[in-house]
Amino acid sequence: MAYISFQPNDYFNTKLYTGTGSSNAQTGVGFQPDWIWLKNRSSSSNHHLVDAVRGITKELRSNLSNSEATDDQLITAFGSDGFTLGTSGSGNTNGDNYASWNWKANGAGSSNTDGSITSTVSASATSGFSIVKYVGTGSNATIGHGLGAVPSVVFVKKTSGTGDWIGYFKALGNTKNARFNTTDAADTNSTVWNSTTPTSSVFSVGTFGETNGSGDTFVAYCFAEKKGFSKFGSYIGNGNADGAFIYTGFKPALFVVKRYDSSGEYWNVLDNKRNPENPADDFLYWSENSAEGVKSSKIDFVSNGIKIRGTDGAFNNSSGSYIYMAFAEEPLVASNGTPATAR
Repeated sequence: MAYISFQPNDYFNTKLYTGTGSSNAQTGVGFQPDWIWLKNRSSSSNHHLVDAVRGITKELRSNLSNSEATDDQLITAFGSDGFTLGTSGSGNTNGDNYASWNWKANGAGSSNTDGSITSTVSASATSGFSIVKYVGTGSNATIGHGLGAVPSVVFVKKTSGTGDWIGYFKALGNTKNARFNTTDAADTNSTVWNSTTPTSSVFSVGTFGETNGSGDTFVAYCFAEKKGFSKFGSYIGNGNADGAFIYTGFKPALFVVKRYDSSGEYWNVLDNKRNPENPADDFLYWSENSAEGVKSSKIDFVSNGIKIRGTDGAFNNSSGSYIYMAFAEEPLVASNGTPATAR
């Protein structure tokens, strides 16, 4: 059974809020976030991602290939229990409802020389999450990630120019990649990760321009699986209303799923704040700017995983292949021996 010595919401939490159009302090996150991901639930609007390593005025958009942009009124401060929004309509339109997904790393980061490329790394070895900034060389290289454990997921985005979000998933292997900003199937390209699996200290990049263009700047978000807190993997759909069960070892707080053997399906996102009760059916899409929508097929968050209850091809096509990311609300068994409760 899962066992961790920390509270999951000390390292990941979803915070919902309503925009005001003026300075808007959000508390209740539970920690000072180092990576904040915002999405307008009420209308079609881009996703906005800010982190402590690139700096509070720099934002990226998960649904676009655009380079990094500057917005000094999107988020104006990281707080000890949340963050403060400025006047930017991107994250604070008056009366609109928003979701924010928040992760804790380790502040603005420090130099890491574990790889052949020196990186700036903000890492939480406890929760298995790090933010990595580096400059590409155009040649096969390694980059330190600071986790002290082998990452199961790495997402890289070129910040100095146009480029897709390129994702490594352990479940796909080291010659394939999945792209956050598209609905494409997983791509095979040996030059992306140099056909090399990450280690406990570094991940590898090849000559591919969108992960290692010479002189370009990049950010990587790295995740190592932590029992009772995070789970990353794959499953096969059965096309049945009594769908697949995905064992995580915890009651999920966030579940992200993408079909990878066929194009056309979004990166589907569910969380425990927008869906506090089962069945969960309020979806956002990390690859799209769409407003929040409701699906006829449902998903249950249970005490030890995810139960699919529907035939939607986005997460349960017969024989369809899926990758997923999950983060915990509470472990199956906490450090004090208390079991997770059902919803």
